[in-house]
Amino acid sequence: MTWQTFLFIPIAMAAFGYSGYRFYILFKLMLSHRARSGRTDQLGSRFKTSIINVLGQKAVLRKKTPGIMHTTLLWAFLLITVGTVEQFATTIYPPANFEFIGREPYWFLMLVQDIATLGVLVAVAYFSYRRFIVRPEGLGRSLDGTLVLTFTGTLKIALFLMNGFLLLGQHPWYASAMPVSELVAAGLSVLHFSPEINASLATLFKWVHMLIVLVFACYIPHSKHRHILFSVANTFFKSLSHSKSMTPINFEDESVQQYGAAKINDLSWKDALDYYSCTECGRCQDMCPAYNTQKPLTPKMLIVDLRENLYRNRNQLMNGKLEEVSPVIDENITDDVIWSCTSCRACEIACPVFVEHTNKIYDIRRNLVMMESRFPGEVQTVFKNLETNGSPWAFSPEDRLKWTEGLSIKTMSEDPKIDILFWVGCAGAFDDRNRKVIRAFASLLKKAEIRFAILGSEERCTGDAARRIGNEYLFQTLAKANIETLNRYQVKKIVTACPHCFNTLKNEYKDFGGNYEVIHHSEFIAQLIQEGKIKPTKALDASVTFHDSCYLGRWNNIYDEPRSVLEALPSARMVEMSQNRAESMCCGAGGGRMWMEEKLGKRINVTRTEQALGTNAEIIASSCPFCITMIKDGLTTKEMSDKVRVMDLAELVDQSTP
Repeated sequence: MTWQTFLFIPIAMAAFGYSGYRFYILFKLMLSHRARSGRTDQLGSRFKTSIINVLGQKAVLRKKTPGIMHTTLLWAFLLITVGTVEQFATTIYPPANFEFIGREPYWFLMLVQDIATLGVLVAVAYFSYRRFIVRPEGLGRSLDGTLVLTFTGTLKIALFLMNGFLLLGQHPWYASAMPVSELVAAGLSVLHFSPEINASLATLFKWVHMLIVLVFACYIPHSKHRHILFSVANTFFKSLSHSKSMTPINFEDESVQQYGAAKINDLSWKDALDYYSCTECGRCQDMCPAYNTQKPLTPKMLIVDLRENLYRNRNQLMNGKLEEVSPVIDENITDDVIWSCTSCRACEIACPVFVEHTNKIYDIRRNLVMMESRFPGEVQTVFKNLETNGSPWAFSPEDRLKWTEGLSIKTMSEDPKIDILFWVGCAGAFDDRNRKVIRAFASLLKKAEIRFAILGSEERCTGDAARRIGNEYLFQTLAKANIETLNRYQVKKIVTACPHCFNTLKNEYKDFGGNYEVIHHSEFIAQLIQEGKIKPTKALDASVTFHDSCYLGRWNNIYDEPRSVLEALPSARMVEMSQNRAESMCCGAGGGRMWMEEKLGKRINVTRTEQALGTNAEIIASSCPFCITMIKDGLTTKEMSDKVRVMDLAELVDQSTP
């Protein structure tokens, strides 16, 4: 046993033992969470997704330059790690090198590792420039990030110095495979050290390199760079479908005493995995409409603060003293943080490691609403109206038919043998502006000779607002009543002009026995135009910009169909806003915010309206009743109502179709 072996083995065992113990604690804390999250289905798809996004870095590469640099860093580290393993092995047992793979393959391995080491230094230089010079707001500044860059850069410098002195001292047969290290050696040669000193310095820097690796291994569990391991698992356990539903609560289970998340351990193990996986890159914050209008919510800090709450309660959770765990609402995660969210999912779509922010906000809201009766005052009226009228508005169910006056539209009770059920929604039934949209779409259905009917007074609110505000019990009451009605009529196919109704009917009712083919009216109109059942011929002759609804776009990945409808309008000139499609800014009405006063910061709808006005479009097109309401109010605020119109796709197509 050499002196190096004698010294290295206990140091390495201590370092990896400590690192392993810290990761074990993180794992135990993750398992301390009460809620479970089944994520073991479709294993083939999960492995495929992991390969694409971990090795292929697909999600990371959505931001081009940082993505390329991060991908360079990943692959370079994977290649260099092979060399690090060889260093450890030869230190313990000198003959244990990788030359057994053959002379030419080993020469090639040395070549790619040498180039990879340079690649890491280039990436470190870029990320240092970005962090300390460019300083993007979302990224922020942290000692942790600085330390990791220092560790990484020093590692590679030590590696080049080791190789440089090795070439000067021993000049191994594979020297020609290290062109970058040869340049380093050329620079070091001016020192005129003897071959023996050069060889000793090579050994010294080998030890420097190995010790930094071991110190880094100890530091990683304490650092955000734990994501190196946890983000792989988080990618595997991500929601596979672009659309997703909220997790239902079984109110019939008498063993359940806590609804929603009052404490950190009331969340699920997947939530904890999200905390560990967060890279704090700030992409979520950059996209958040609440943060960008000076609200206290930042998705990045929500995850960071939840993680810190978990760490603060480590001893209580590890020792089973759950009654001593502190509340999840604290000095960092305040009520205003939780109620600022519009559930637009911009944060989740932007996240390169698939953190699911909205689930946590929903669960915290459920506790506030159902366990503590703690919510914005104006929401009480909404709950009361939903309970008594089946609508957020204080209108009688009989008023749901008023929009049909003069249109001869049948209800399901009058004619259940139809091709499609037209789900009108509360906004279409009761809001004067959106009644015009519903009448226009009904006109198109008639022009296309579609046999349809409505539920009329039997229709109730889908419960979307109640659920996202946190009143799961009220949501389920409304949902089960609607499902009973739909199933009684044996409804198979539904079309609706409201993305919120669309998302709830399509993705959430199936958890309660409501399985239907649900189509948004923008998809249906596009289909009718494609089939020639609707033929827009009257020229629009106006510039049009399209506002993507969050619940149509980010929640259900529908972007092309609305645009194909606008492109079918003669003489319409499409112009996109700077934030469009997946990066579109929310109107501010989602997540129940439609029914809450916006008292903090700048109004989200005004900011989005300003973006639309920046295109100089004459018409702002939308496909959501809430978005139309919010942008209409934004135009009024900007005193542009008489110059720019906000119109639904159905209105534009109906006007253009004889």
